Amino acid sequence: MKRNSLTLSLLASTALIGVSASPASAQEAASPRASAPQGDTIQSISVVGTQRLEGDTVRSYVRLRPGQAWSQASADQALKDLYETDLFADVSIRNDNGAVTIQVRENPVVNRIVLEGNKRIKDDKIGPEIKLAPRQIFSRAKVRADVARIVELYKRQGRFAASVEPKLVQLDQNRVDVVFEITEGQKSKVRQINIIGNTEFSDSQLRSEMLTKQSRFFRFFSSGTSYDPDRLAFDQQKLRQFYLTQGYADFRVVSAVAELTPNKEDFIITYVVEEGKRYKFGDVTVDSQIRDFKSEALQSRLRMKKGDWYDAKQVEDTVESLSETAGLFGYAFADVNPRFVPDRDSLTMNITFEVAETPRVFVERVDINGNTLTQDKVIRREFRLNEGDAFNSFQVRRSSDRIKSLGYFQEDLEVEQSQGSGPDRIILTTNVEERPNGELSLSAGFSSLENFIFQGSIRQNNFRGKGQQVRASVSYSRFSKSAEIGFTEPYLFDRSIALSGDIFRRDVNSFNFVNNQRNTTYKQTSTGFQLRTGVPVNEFLYFQARYGLNFEDVTLDESLFFSDQGNGPECNSLFLCDAIGKRTTSSLGYTLLYDTRDSRIRPTRGHSVSITQDFAGLGGNVRYIRSVLNADKYWRLTDSGFIFSLSAEGGYIHPLQNRGSEADGIDDVRLTDRFFLGEPQIRGFDIRGVGPRVQRLTFRTPTVDGTVVTNQLNENRDRIQDDAIGGRAYYLTRAELEIPLGSGAKELGLRPSIFVDAGAVFNVAAPRLNINVPQLSVETPATDTTPAIVGGLPLFYTVAADGTLGTSTDSLNGTRTPVLRFTERFLGDSVSPRLSVGFGVNWRSPFGPFRIDIARALLKEPGDDTKLITFNVGTQF
Repeated sequence: MKRNSLTLSLLASTALIGVSASPASAQEAASPRASAPQGDTIQSISVVGTQRLEGDTVRSYVRLRPGQAWSQASADQALKDLYETDLFADVSIRNDNGAVTIQVRENPVVNRIVLEGNKRIKDDKIGPEIKLAPRQIFSRAKVRADVARIVELYKRQGRFAASVEPKLVQLDQNRVDVVFEITEGQKSKVRQINIIGNTEFSDSQLRSEMLTKQSRFFRFFSSGTSYDPDRLAFDQQKLRQFYLTQGYADFRVVSAVAELTPNKEDFIITYVVEEGKRYKFGDVTVDSQIRDFKSEALQSRLRMKKGDWYDAKQVEDTVESLSETAGLFGYAFADVNPRFVPDRDSLTMNITFEVAETPRVFVERVDINGNTLTQDKVIRREFRLNEGDAFNSFQVRRSSDRIKSLGYFQEDLEVEQSQGSGPDRIILTTNVEERPNGELSLSAGFSSLENFIFQGSIRQNNFRGKGQQVRASVSYSRFSKSAEIGFTEPYLFDRSIALSGDIFRRDVNSFNFVNNQRNTTYKQTSTGFQLRTGVPVNEFLYFQARYGLNFEDVTLDESLFFSDQGNGPECNSLFLCDAIGKRTTSSLGYTLLYDTRDSRIRPTRGHSVSITQDFAGLGGNVRYIRSVLNADKYWRLTDSGFIFSLSAEGGYIHPLQNRGSEADGIDDVRLTDRFFLGEPQIRGFDIRGVGPRVQRLTFRTPTVDGTVVTNQLNENRDRIQDDAIGGRAYYLTRAELEIPLGSGAKELGLRPSIFVDAGAVFNVAAPRLNINVPQLSVETPATDTTPAIVGGLPLFYTVAADGTLGTSTDSLNGTRTPVLRFTERFLGDSVSPRLSVGFGVNWRSPFGPFRIDIARALLKEPGDDTKLITFNVGTQF
């Protein structure tokens, strides 16, 4: 910004701040200019120096009139009146024998307002605080007020060292630019919190109850180390609440003082407290005036007992419990007041809960506000109360939980209650804030394993505002291809009947890694559909039935898993060859769910239990019964937001067909129908990293010693080919504690947790394996042109000069010859629990749900694959 030499500091040369601009001071400064002989009569009044104002306008501001007697007091009053208009930068009055001349210099016009130096608070936040505006008359008082408001804005951000210096840039035609030069400074931290008067509890224990924290290096992420006057008042309430829960009913905070250090960088807060004596509960009674409320019955259900230490939190909980109980009987406005009678001699607190008489209440109206896309009926059908119904507090809370479970609105949604047209009428109001319910995901990339990768999906959870869900997805890479479309109608024909269906095509290559090289094991192609319908049995019990038809084809790569010993290709990976073939699965199933959770998306309280069974055999050539039982429970531990959950699940698949003898390594449940366990179900283990598996180990270069060939197994983990084969049964348990963070992290959608996972998958027939014995007799030694005969099979190798065997090959003179260079072993079929502990973070990112976990496996079985860090995108736990 270009400034001329007339740039002035209002703090110094124009006395905007610091030099008084009050009328009294103006009068003192101008009084020498208004001197004239006392007693003259005013003959005329003229005005000079005006640019925008008319002379008559200036004369109207003063009380001097022609014909009046001139006096020094009247002249001083005229100066005071003119300065009070804030229109003039300078005024003088001269009297020449009755000819009064008022000399004025008008305040300039504001051309524009400029902010400089503000980085932490943007212009759009400071702008509304500035009352001075372009094309207004410049005023010192307005600038002083604007400076004070800007400084106050920074103080609310915790920057008490902030300063604002207003400056003027003089322009032509008596115009000015007003520049507010802002020095923001650092946030003022709380250096120390002192507590005086406490004897029962230590300073550190009391400080832990406060939101404000002392500034320390390990709290660099905490927002509580900045000074906030509102937080200071809240901390006083927190201290009082803590002492009242410990029985100190007479506790009070005598004073709370926050002192700013001279450099304005830190605050020192000092509390002076008076603890008082500790009380116990005395006589606790209930006095109910409501007909349906029997005082004796309610009193017998109170949790506090005479002789227990007094706890104000228990009293609050009892008031809330009695109010909710009254709400269950239709008394929405039940007035429950605890009456305290302290006995300071015996240090007991006698309490009487007085329940005042009140009429039964009925729902007069249900109002829904804020929904622009979602139709009213989508929300209203989740209400458990309708117009004319008797009020029930439980049904109100249940309605709120069901609306939140839709996932269309804000998480803190509540159903508000207000007085209706009469004392027995109530209005229920829901103010919703819709959030985006459509998800579009497109990604493409290149991988050394997958080559070109493309994935795309689209899902609308609230299609046309009717609560319907439409979904479609497609993916393509070198090793997998899939396409799927689906639709869900939660209320068919506006009745409580859900109908949904999916059509899919999936081409998947199951794989393993050997020395970071991906190897395809079997290829699985599935084409089919599934139809589902569900109805609620009652408020908490839900039943769903489904039918699915799936055409499947499993193949193996003949060049990798077959060999020709002269009698045609034979499979040399017997446990995989058992899975190949075409099959049709026609299945009918059901799910019975009992769910009292407050939200299906992010539950904080309640529990759910479900049983799922699928019967395959209604046509097709696959027959089994698969059963899965699942249960979970959630607790909100404290008001601060800790949420603890326990979950357990287990399943078993029972074959309904005999595919062969288990002694021959044939399980009646096919490989592709079994249960698998690993990431993400049990953290700390890799994908399918738990349970039965077959490992293929290669031999190191064999050595020859006379008539014995010695082979050593290569136990290098990176050189072991590992194939999970699943099991008929599994179980999985999880305990998790969600830890609340500050408001900033909460707004970002961050939810950390610590957890313990345990589980296992087991019960499968021991598969057929290809096994080599490390020491085999050489029946016919090898030469440069003929293979050795080992175990009745030809093994061709060359003999080096030192007698060791050279490189083996599987061809001799162009003829395929089997080479036994590996052995297989079966591991992991154990019911013993695998256990892992760790911590993770859920993040509601702009790209969808994201979770990262760091877990360590404490218990594992031979063959299990562990993994320290896992992350999942789009998966909710």
